[in-house]
Amino acid sequence: MSMTLGHDEKDPDGLIFQTSADQVATSIRELILEGSLVPGAPLRQDDLARQLGVSRTPLRTALAALSRDGLVEYSANRGYRVRSFAIADIRAAFEVRSTLEALACRIAGRIGLSQAALETLSAAVAEGDGILSSGRLEPARLAAYRRMNVTIHSTIIEAAANPWLKDFVSRTHDVPMASDRIILWEDYDIILRSHDDHHRILHALRQGDGERAGRLMQEHVIFAGEVLMGHLMGRRDQSLQQEQAIGFSSTPKDPQP
Repeated sequence: MSMTLGHDEKDPDGLIFQTSADQVATSIRELILEGSLVPGAPLRQDDLARQLGVSRTPLRTALAALSRDGLVEYSANRGYRVRSFAIADIRAAFEVRSTLEALACRIAGRIGLSQAALETLSAAVAEGDGILSSGRLEPARLAAYRRMNVTIHSTIIEAAANPWLKDFVSRTHDVPMASDRIILWEDYDIILRSHDDHHRILHALRQGDGERAGRLMQEHVIFAGEVLMGHLMGRRDQSLQQEQAIGFSSTPKDPQP
């Protein structure tokens, strides 16, 4: 993925530099959350600077900020890397996220969503219908589906009008695999079930039934977490089997009599 941000870090007041560093941090964060930069991946500053179209000055500031947020880690010998999380950490983040996003639904349903918010949700759900209308999630449409999914979740969180809730949900997204950017697009039936949840959550919110919307959202996020856990554990087991096979094949044979 390539994106150019531009850079004006020579602003005498430091304002443009700060904006540039913030933009760089946001772009790297998105690359991590959507899985383009995988856990453990080295963040080579020269490569990132070329990819993002910025100089190394705002890039270093952005990486330091992401390190403080816990998305990347730094060591003197290895430089910056995308932070890796244990499966237990990801499961815990999903548990918290499901509870918080359910709470957002309950609050939004209680206070009522604005017409603009309902229209945004309706447009996003309709866009998802169109993306899935071919009977599969085409790889070329994955980015559009991801944006649609993020729009639905973020619109509901905004509609709850609770800055603490918004902040705490964003922290769960700092565990990248627990982010709403992650879509396991290969299984159409799972994707279709997930998008059907979007329809039902929107319907409940239109009816002002925040409690039902909350229950649906909690199950929606929990199910996504269960699917991802199964995927990660299957991948871990496969890697372990491959390592064992390599170890077995490299074991010296007993000398023949």
